[in-house]
Parts: sequence; structure tokens; C-alpha cells
Amino acid sequence: MKRFPRMTAAALVFTLLLSITGCGASDGKTHLTFQIWDVAQRDGMQAICDAYTAQHPEVEIEVQVTSWGEYWTKLEAAGESNTMPDIFWMHTDQILYYADFGILADVTDLYADEDPNYYQNHFSEISIGNASGSDGRMYGVPKDKDNIVLVYNKEMFDAAGVSYPTAEWTWDDLTDASQKIYDATGKYGYMAYNDEQLGYWNFVYQNGGYILDPETNIHAGYTQPATADAIKFYVNLQKNDWCPDQNYFAETSPGTSFFSGMGSMFLEGSWNLLSELQNFPDMVGDWDIAPLPKCPNPASGDGRGTISNGLCYSTAAKGKNLEIVKDVLRFFGSEEGQRIQGESGAAIPAYLGQEESWSTVFNSFDYVIDVQVCYDQFDNAVQYINNASRRKWKSTVADEMVKVYSGASDIDSALTRMQEIADSYVTAE
Repeated sequence: MKRFPRMTAAALVFTLLLSITGCGASDGKTHLTFQIWDVAQRDGMQAICDAYTAQHPEVEIEVQVTSWGEYWTKLEAAGESNTMPDIFWMHTDQILYYADFGILADVTDLYADEDPNYYQNHFSEISIGNASGSDGRMYGVPKDKDNIVLVYNKEMFDAAGVSYPTAEWTWDDLTDASQKIYDATGKYGYMAYNDEQLGYWNFVYQNGGYILDPETNIHAGYTQPATADAIKFYVNLQKNDWCPDQNYFAETSPGTSFFSGMGSMFLEGSWNLLSELQNFPDMVGDWDIAPLPKCPNPASGDGRGTISNGLCYSTAAKGKNLEIVKDVLRFFGSEEGQRIQGESGAAIPAYLGQEESWSTVFNSFDYVIDVQVCYDQFDNAVQYINNASRRKWKSTVADEMVKVYSGASDIDSALTRMQEIADSYVTAE
């Protein structure tokens, strides 16, 4: 097995202390740990664990939550020392790194006795891809799936006399409505945040461009004409008075601005919608969601597209409770396990046919946002952008985008550098 880069001794000791499981506990049960990074999903994850325990009372599973940054620091240290949690979430940005190092258990044959084609029969190609390693093997059980939607403030649209966004909206409608809302209310229109998944990636694919060559998923496409045109369009939105610049976003996120009544539209991930309804009860009924506006004149395609990602449940290749954990993962990926996740509101289940179980929790609000938008957009979903080398060039490319937004670099020169940076790792490998 390859070795991870060395962590500091302090981080390693900290991880060792937090990673001890209760195997061999005095109550005679097997105690498993399950680490996640989103406190909003803790209850939902515990509900799935409790459902498993109800069927297997000899197993107890404790859900542990840490922050996003701490999560990966601890997990990497635990991977080096073979003291990983029994079960943990894996993100698309990280799965190739951990899988290629031999840290994750191969779960390709997890359902072989039940159905050799279980994954193909019950999960989309995108969900399977997000749980696969570079070798095409499965290193996680698909957990959920998501996409990006347009969140809009109904009151600001009403004040400006602008009709609410529809599935036929285009980029032109987005900019036109932004100007009218700004003129009528003095509030921001669409807030074009410098982000990939929640920003320009969606516009690139709507225009028929790509970040990674769709045929090989190896070479970048930053200088491809359709890609460059879409990025230019997105970046130049901040030149309008109705769009904050990135200095504003350095202090205030688009979501914070929106829910404080400062802006009328922003892009949001489906995974955040429930928590926003819960965290801003006074705003319930004042906002809703719509499909992403489509490109009016795409270089290719129909102008639609939304980035879709999804987490998976993983375990360590050398975990001391491996066989028990594999049985837990089988349940997590079952129709029942996925339904429990959906009904808890944790996330949209990855399991085909269980997506709308996620609607259950939204029906408890006085105003029900149009979550059908999320389900419908899976027809236009684009798999989250990733390959084995992207982890190495991701931050450097992001730095180039910051220079573009600040005016320190012109877009064409920056895109050329971004292309060279990404492709340099392909050449090196």
C-alpha cells in the first residue's frame, strides 16, 4: 500500500484518541463509529443507523460530526495510521486520492449475492461515477445526489413587476430581471459568486463547453471557445451595478446576502435548501427555487445543464470490523436505507425511485418550495468535474480565477495559464 504524506505528530495523536471504537465493549455489542461533516444531517444519519440496529441489536453505531476542514485532516492522519472510523462519508474531490492509495475498501461486489448488477440497476451513471476509483471499481456505496438551482426572492420580483423565473428562462432573462429589480428596489439582482460548482461550471456546460474533455476526462478545456465564452460571460456579470464584486463576497456570502434581504437571486445546492428554510423561518414563503436559466445560443446542446454531485458511504480496506461494516453499508445502500435518508430530509437519495421521499420533510412548512425542480433537473445533470490529477491543480487554477476577478489578469491570458497548469500534470504522469 502506498503511504500518505506524513501528518504532524500532534494531529496523529489527536486522531488516534478520537478513532478508538468500542469493539469488545463490556456490553458484548460491536460499537461502530460513523464520521460525517454536516451537523444538519446528523439526525438523518442516526436514523439510518438506528434502523440497522433495530434489525441487528448486537451492533451500535455512533454518528460523529466534525467541521469540513477538520474532517479531512483527521481522516488523512487516520488513514496513515490505519485507525480510520468504521464508516465515513467520501466526497468526489477526495475519493480518487484515498482509493488510489489503497485506503478504501473495494465494495464493487457488495451486492453480488443479491444482484450482480445492483449498482447499475439502482443508481445513475453519475452516482456510480462519483463512488468509483480510477480503476473503475466501487469504493463507496452511493449515498445521495444533488444539483444546482436558482433561488429567488418573490417579494423583490413583485416589487419590480417581474414575472418569476420559469424553465424557459435564459441568461438574457436573468440579466434583464436583475437590472429591473435593481432599478426598482436598489437591491442586487443575480449575485455571481466566484465558485465552480455553485458558479461558472454550470454556465460552461450550458454553453456546450467543458472543464475536462468529455471523451477522455483527462485534458482540460479552459481555452476551448465555448468554455472561454461562458467564463467571460459569467465573470463580466460583476461589471453591472446590480451584481456585487468579489470584494463584497469576501465578507458576505451570496446566501447571507440573500437571506438578509440584500439580493434577489443566487445559485444554491439542493443540499442547503432545508437548512435555509429552518434557519430563516421569517423568510418562509418569501422565496422559492427555479431551474437554472439556460444559455440562449449555445455552441452545442440545448443550453441546459446543472452540475450534479453526490457523496458515498465508505470504509477502510483494513478496518477491524470490516465484515460487519460491509453489512451496514449494504443496508445504507438498500431501498429502505435510502428511503429513511430521504424522509429525514438529509439529502436526495441516490437510489433510483426514492428521490421524492426527500419531499416529505418540506411538506411540514407553511409554504412548500418547488423541490420538483431538483428532481426534474437530473435530466440535464452534468457529473461533478473530477479526475486523478485535478486534486493537484485545483487550487492553482482557482487562484488564477481570483486574479481575473480582481482585474490583475485578463481572462484570455488567465485561461491559457489555467489550461497549461491542468495539462502539465497530465504530461508529468
